[in-house]
Amino acid sequence: MGLRGPGATRARLAREQAEKSKRRLPWKKKGLSRVERVIAFLEFLPITKGKLQGKRMRLLPEQREFVKAVYGRSGVNRVRIAIKSEPRGNGKTGLISGLALCHLLGPESEPRGEVYSAAIDRQQAGLIFNEMEAIIIAVPEFAARVNPQRFHKRMEVLEGDGAGSIYEALSADARRAHGLAPSYWVYDELAQARDGELLENLRTAMGKRKAALGMVISTQAPTDDHPLSLLIDDALEGHDESIIVDLRTAPLDADPFAPETIKKCNPAAGVFLDLDDIVKEAEQARRVPMFEARYRNLRLNQRIDGNAENRIVTRPIWEACKSEIDVADLHGRKCFGGLDLSGKHDLTALVLAFPDGQAEPGFDLLSFFWTPEGQMAARRDRERELFRVWIKAGHINAVPGPVIKFRYMASQLRELMQLFDIQAIGFDRWRVDDFKVDMADEGVDLPLEPYGQGFKDISPAIEFFVELALSGRLRHDGNPVLNSCVANAITVKDPAGNMKIDKEKSNKGASVRIDGLQAALMALGTAKRFEPEAKMDLTDFLASPIMAMGA
Repeated sequence: MGLRGPGATRARLAREQAEKSKRRLPWKKKGLSRVERVIAFLEFLPITKGKLQGKRMRLLPEQREFVKAVYGRSGVNRVRIAIKSEPRGNGKTGLISGLALCHLLGPESEPRGEVYSAAIDRQQAGLIFNEMEAIIIAVPEFAARVNPQRFHKRMEVLEGDGAGSIYEALSADARRAHGLAPSYWVYDELAQARDGELLENLRTAMGKRKAALGMVISTQAPTDDHPLSLLIDDALEGHDESIIVDLRTAPLDADPFAPETIKKCNPAAGVFLDLDDIVKEAEQARRVPMFEARYRNLRLNQRIDGNAENRIVTRPIWEACKSEIDVADLHGRKCFGGLDLSGKHDLTALVLAFPDGQAEPGFDLLSFFWTPEGQMAARRDRERELFRVWIKAGHINAVPGPVIKFRYMASQLRELMQLFDIQAIGFDRWRVDDFKVDMADEGVDLPLEPYGQGFKDISPAIEFFVELALSGRLRHDGNPVLNSCVANAITVKDPAGNMKIDKEKSNKGASVRIDGLQAALMALGTAKRFEPEAKMDLTDFLASPIMAMGA
């Protein structure tokens, strides 16, 4: 069906102008490679707003390298997913819009292709549509054969390259992408998404095309367990060669306010991004701590949590505690445990802390988790996604049925007692009577020690945990469930300065609750309670103040 109304008039005028100019489109030049065609297309496009409005797009060196990395491979070695993460203001909107047009009507187009841009909501999704429409209107060769539908944020190619192809802006709040067959999709600012549902729908839909390509272009998410963080970390580990990542971030140990730090992670600084403006933001963040986390995330692209000052330890400190722990070496070793029992439908955690026997003891942590398999569908989206991954990897034990069966856990604890010399297990009193009954039925005799969760009991355990982490005497094996529990925990203080974990704040919006950290705190607190009292030798006793007073 042809165009009608104002759209038809605009298309007719554009067609007349294109026929009159008869200019040669640079990406159609013979002998160009795939990468050269894509770059020629992008650098033909007009810049429609900002300081460089009216000029043609010129890729920054870093953008050019990204394009080469994505489009320089084909066939079985082709790139399927490309991730570009960089600070705000480095030209991502222009790049995204240009690449979407490249796949819709340019050298990467195909007949009846499907191109999608995704974002957290309709307003954000509309930004890419608006930029694409502005470019189309400014290029007669495009305007003559494309039908933009502003209300629906949709476009259709009526003729020429990509004839029959459509573009549509998708938003995560609409839960779209079922039944689609994308030839190209891009997710704009995935870091803002509450879950990875739309991302996964787009990824799984790619199998309907022979050579589909997906991109994520976003600043970093604040936490390690966000879908974007998981995607970036997996790509950096190199598990899948068809997934590449271009991550531009300031090192966490760099001076966040120094102009040199800003320049290194902002490719557009001094080109179309005003360095002086960012330096002013940096100075404000230095003066007013409440602005620092946002500044470091948006301007330095660091994975910074806005609640970092209330976390039990920072992410770099916790990561520094990661160590290769050989479980076989722990067999027969003395240890202390912490047990956080869940409700019948939630996550139960056990953490064992193994002292290393040094004068100032350090501890190796082993963590174990259980959750009812039948409750997966009832979990929040992000939590369900993570649990499925972690169960498959063996980090969580899936208990058969819709509720936690303490008897099932008790039988597994009996096996742990045969491997390790468990001295005592601190426990929260919640549901412990039910657990004791099931343990007795299974013939399990665990040495249980009640452990309060208020300021008085848990504050010393938090202080001990922090002391061990800061001094490098706490070691963990990187269990991602425990990592998430530590990352999500937010502390609160009473008027006397004692601390505890604020469960309501910690669990609000978190993808994983904090049960594992609570168990770790009880394990270390129990270990400290059972520390043997230091014995004073005769020489020290004779030199003590008491003996001196007697003399």
